[in-house]
Amino acid sequence: MTHPVTDRATGAPAHYKLRYPGSWWYLDLDPSTRDASIRRRIEHQAKGVPQLSRERLDGLIRDTRRTAREAYARGALQAAGMVRFPGGNAMLSATSVVLRMPVPEDQSADLAEVLFGAGMQAGGPQTSGYPPREVDLVELEDVGPVGRIASIEDIDYKGRPVPTALLHTLFPIPNRREYLLVSSSTPNVELRDQFFEVFDAIAGTLRFVEVKSKGTAVPAAQSPQGTDENGK
Repeated sequence: MTHPVTDRATGAPAHYKLRYPGSWWYLDLDPSTRDASIRRRIEHQAKGVPQLSRERLDGLIRDTRRTAREAYARGALQAAGMVRFPGGNAMLSATSVVLRMPVPEDQSADLAEVLFGAGMQAGGPQTSGYPPREVDLVELEDVGPVGRIASIEDIDYKGRPVPTALLHTLFPIPNRREYLLVSSSTPNVELRDQFFEVFDAIAGTLRFVEVKSKGTAVPAAQSPQGTDENGK
């Protein structure tokens, strides 16, 4: 199985597949279960790390819940995250969210123009003191040209600016005036380059899938939910 794009136009793919590293896990976006689910997952990851303060752990839980809440509010198709505790009170964390991005009828759906507009909007105004936002057209094998926007921004959280490294990848959906946006981020800005390699690798696995008949997809792919390799 693959993940549905939904509401497809004639001739457009109905599904996509996207793989995450085995250390990543899917964020529960259901408002009725996500808070408890996220707490259980992160506390399980933190077992055996006695030097980690309760304050830091609770902060990570709040931040991850916020990511899931915002992803749900934006109609995310799926979201995933990772957390690691390398030692002391240190934490490594990241999230990745997949969104549909329709292009308004009065605007061009050309990738270069959409990328330029998205690059101007991504993360709001460029925060002074950080490297300039990088906006590129790149070619992915078996996919073709996609848009890539990389930056470090101050993300407001309850009035507190949180420096965050962001990488957005825009995929044109064939035969539609829509894009899939894979938006990945980490607060570990000092490891920006290393995390961006992981984010690029995740985005590089995205493929659109044509459905020939009910229950049959080509190429065959595993579902984003429930696969061992994706940490479920």
